[in-house]
Amino acid sequence: MGLTTAELFRKAKKIEIASRRLVDEQLAGQYQAVFKGRGLVFSDVRPYYAGDDVRAIDWNITARMNAPHVKQFVEERDRTVNLMVDMSASGYFGSRGSTKREIAAELAAVVAFSAIKNNDRVGLYIVTDKVERYVPPKKGRRHVMRVIGEILAFEPQSRRTDLAKGLDFLAKVARRRSVVFLVSDFLGAGDWERAMRITAQRHEIVPVVVRDPLEAQLPDVGLVVLEDLETGQVVEVDTSSHARREFAKRARKAADERDQMLRRINLDIVEVDTNRPYVDALIAFFKARAKRMAHA
Repeated sequence: MGLTTAELFRKAKKIEIASRRLVDEQLAGQYQAVFKGRGLVFSDVRPYYAGDDVRAIDWNITARMNAPHVKQFVEERDRTVNLMVDMSASGYFGSRGSTKREIAAELAAVVAFSAIKNNDRVGLYIVTDKVERYVPPKKGRRHVMRVIGEILAFEPQSRRTDLAKGLDFLAKVARRRSVVFLVSDFLGAGDWERAMRITAQRHEIVPVVVRDPLEAQLPDVGLVVLEDLETGQVVEVDTSSHARREFAKRARKAADERDQMLRRINLDIVEVDTNRPYVDALIAFFKARAKRMAHA
C-alpha cells in the first residue's frame, strides 16, 4: 500500500530538512570540489600584473587602454546530475530499521540538494528491468522536491532488475555529458558491465552500492523461510554454522565479482550500509576522490 498524499508530503519535507542540513553543515564545498564544471567561460578583463600568463592578454583591450590587460575566466558550473535509482523489489528489504529503498531515496535527496546548491540541473531515472519513470533535468528546489516525491511514491510495475536497460536509455536521451549517480544494491542486476562501460565513455558514473548486513551474514536462528523479493522463490534455510559459512562465502563471491567489474571500468564506488549513516560514506567518497584528483 502506497503513502497517502499527506504522508508523502510529510516524509518528503522531513527528507528535505535533513538533506539541506547535511549539505550545509557537512558536504559544503566537497561536491563542488570533485565535480568540475564543463569548462571555463570568459568573465572580465583586468590590468596585467607581473607573473600573469601572457597568453591571457586581451590585445584589443590592451590597445584601446594603452596598457596591458588580461582576460579572466570562471568555471562554468552549469552541469547535469542524473539520479538513476534501482526500484526493483529487493529494495524493500531492510533488517536494521530502514529499507534499502528508503536509504536510496534519502541519499538521492542529499545529492540533489548538493547539485542545486551549485546551480546544477537534476534528472531522475527510475529503473527495474526497464525504465519506469523519467524526469528530465531541471534546476531549483521545487524540481528537487518533485524528484524526491517521485521516488517515495513510486510503485514499480516489475519486481526484477536490469540496469543495462536504464543505462542504454540514458545514453539515448542524455545528450550532454553528466554525472550519473547509479543507486542500486546491484543484486540480480543483469549484464550491466557492457552498458556501463559504454556509458562511462560519455558520462561520469558514480555507482552507489546500497547493502544490508543480513545479505552478507545470516544470524544463527535455526530454520528460517526466506523469499527472493525479485523472483518470489521461497526456500527454507538451516542457519547452522555450515549453512552460515556457505551463505557468507557466496555473498563475498558475488560482492567480489561486482567490485571487480566496477574496477575494470575504473569507477569510484560509494558503499552504503543500512545500519550506518550514509553521509559518512558520501564524505569518504568525496575525500578519496579529491585526493585522487590532486595526484592525477
